[in-house]
Amino acid sequence: QVQLVESGGGLVQAGDSLRLSCAASGLTFSSYTMGWFRQAPGKEREFVAAVNWSGKATSLANPVKSRFVISRDNAKNTVYLQMNSLTPEDTAVYYCAADGATWQLSRQGYDYDYWGQGTRVTVSS
Repeated sequence: QVQLVESGGGLVQAGDSLRLSCAASGLTFSSYTMGWFRQAPGKEREFVAAVNWSGKATSLANPVKSRFVISRDNAKNTVYLQMNSLTPEDTAVYYCAADGATWQLSRQGYDYDYWGQGTRVTVSS
């Protein structure tokens, strides 16, 4: 059974940093593209970042490109999202997801096969 478990969310102030983690089990982690998505209150889920199987290729959404970094450790079956210079607009539930199509860094949620339960990030002004 595939499990993706996010952690690291919380309440922070604007300008602070957080690092989210997503621990995967039940799948061959190094065979999956991993992504982060978020859903703010009253809004649709949106793409945040993706990293390919090796960690050498990444894709980030424009609003976070200069502030967030996605990385992975295949030895630990874990993907990370380092979030810097957080703003209230980053407040959302953050989800990690796994995509078995390793040739792409998809920004579409429907391309991802497995999802975690999410971790909440709240940024106060």
